Amino acid sequence: MARGMSARGPRSDGTAGSWSARSPGAPTAFVPLAAGDSSPASGRPLIWLLAGYPLWWALGMGQFAYWLFAVPMAAELVRRHRTAGLRVPPGFWLWALFLVWTLLGLFLVPLEMPGTVPDSGGYGGALLRVVNYLVLTVLLLYVGNLTERELPTESVVRALSVLCLATIAGGFLGMVAPRFEFTAPLEYLLPAGLASDAYMQALVHPASAQVMDIFGYDSARPKAPWEYTNIWGYMLSLLLVWLVVGWVAQRSGWIRWGALTAAALAVVPAVYSLNRALWVGLALSLAYGAVVALRRGRVVLVGACAAVAVASLLVLAASPLADVVRTRADNPHSNDGRAATNSASLEAADLSPVMGWGTTRASQGSSGSIAIGPTPECPGCGQHVIGNAGQFWMTLITAGWVGTALSTGFFAWVAWRYRATSSPVGQGALLTVLLLFWYMFFYVALMSPLAVTMVAVALLWRDGAPVPGRGRFARTRGGLR
Repeated sequence: MARGMSARGPRSDGTAGSWSARSPGAPTAFVPLAAGDSSPASGRPLIWLLAGYPLWWALGMGQFAYWLFAVPMAAELVRRHRTAGLRVPPGFWLWALFLVWTLLGLFLVPLEMPGTVPDSGGYGGALLRVVNYLVLTVLLLYVGNLTERELPTESVVRALSVLCLATIAGGFLGMVAPRFEFTAPLEYLLPAGLASDAYMQALVHPASAQVMDIFGYDSARPKAPWEYTNIWGYMLSLLLVWLVVGWVAQRSGWIRWGALTAAALAVVPAVYSLNRALWVGLALSLAYGAVVALRRGRVVLVGACAAVAVASLLVLAASPLADVVRTRADNPHSNDGRAATNSASLEAADLSPVMGWGTTRASQGSSGSIAIGPTPECPGCGQHVIGNAGQFWMTLITAGWVGTALSTGFFAWVAWRYRATSSPVGQGALLTVLLLFWYMFFYVALMSPLAVTMVAVALLWRDGAPVPGRGRFARTRGGLR
């Protein structure tokens, strides 16, 4: 049986079960299907969430779609807990402690942090983050506890691939029609004050691009179907992994060539997004793929791909895309602001290293002077949000050094635990988790990027080989019962 594949068959006692192929050297495990496990419809909320995300974006739901679909997911988890119990992935205790840390941090929200604008924190953003983390936890446990019959891995990979194509299409939409936007149905249902809030507008108001002054003139940076250009870049990087895993590595014919074409075309909006961290992230993904291929002895394939990459770079160097890259390199734009807010996050963590401050704060002034602040002529001047320059920096100010160690420690534990995975899905999932450790210094992962990362963690957990019980914990399929 091929790696990463699974088949089902009856047991000798007549009950259904699932055979799962594991990594080389690991025994093939037979996992009985629990009561009520016979319907493959159980995994539909996840598929509808991922593959249908462009629709939820158009309706104005955006990241709130995760909340909506978390309801049937949580109901399914409750049902399973009552019938057969729930499993958790290895190292889950780190993530559970992080959740406790974020909840305790709510008590620190009213405190005033030195060097910040008074009352600039507030419970709104803090509660939003707590709910998002809880929703992500439901997503992780839901995918990990469903069987291959209920939620086929192939269906998950296909949904992620479809979402990748939608992201690429959204990138081109942002280039062709940068001013495209419309009022979503959800906006009509919100109170006027809430609907006009800048942050809420980013969440519920569909638009094709962020138009920003980076080069001294307006530049359109694609973002559809996501909230910000940085999120678009992060999601493109993650989803390209699954497009390659699902439709390039494991398909053939026109599907494979179509996916390769789409991945190649994605370079164009990726360049025009001006996301430097995305450019490096894509290079890291290619390097990871080369290392995996070399470990499998595919030297000729790596050599051929390297030749194609060099030829592609030469073509790009002669195209208008090269001018965009050079101009972006000559105009760092956000470097000073990022450095100032990141330094402020470090200072905040030093002032409250154990618990942090519960939520983000707005800095007094700017990197140039504490007297600089918003004016009618320059509403974006000064008072930048501390912690909005990356997931690491946000966690640092909201949860302190301890909370940051718990959060990153969980993903590091997972990456180390499944470092030897050999199936294409496992290797794609491992790369997805590893990319978090690059992007967390530049992009905020909450909500969609972290959701895809949680799905990857769950797929690694489902694909992991069973480990004999150690101590007083009995492990089954890589988790604790």
